[in-house]
Amino acid sequence: MRRPLKEKRVWRPDMRYQSESVTRFINAVMWDGKKDVARKVVYDAFDKIKAESDPLETFESAIRNTSPLMEVRSRRVGGANYQVPREVPQKRRLALAYRWIINSARNKKGRPMADKLAEQILLASKNEGDAIKKRDEMHRMADANKAFAHFAW
Repeated sequence: MRRPLKEKRVWRPDMRYQSESVTRFINAVMWDGKKDVARKVVYDAFDKIKAESDPLETFESAIRNTSPLMEVRSRRVGGANYQVPREVPQKRRLALAYRWIINSARNKKGRPMADKLAEQILLASKNEGDAIKKRDEMHRMADANKAFAHFAW
């Protein structure tokens, strides 16, 4: 008998933008359970984006641009490890996009996190920046290992 499927988590929309994706992004920014700090950082970043364009639209396009379509997974076949290109599931796409944008903001030094986050979101929405480089690198790896695609079963 199969085990029961996991229940899909329901995310409550955030207070200001009524968006589930913003809630998930706030949770990804959060460190040590300090949600109020994370919420303030994200909302301040969105306020800085508001000067140039609609923050929610910019955020959504940044996530769309950053999320990878293909990735490589290691697979052992007959004593050899192959990097097998696979399609990335939707939930993992979002998680990777959030992680890459946040990490690229954290790696910049000397400015408040809200400024760095706003800059990275704006760059990602224009298909530029460190998070986009990360996605392109992942796509290149998948493309280079296309010969092993037949191991994906």
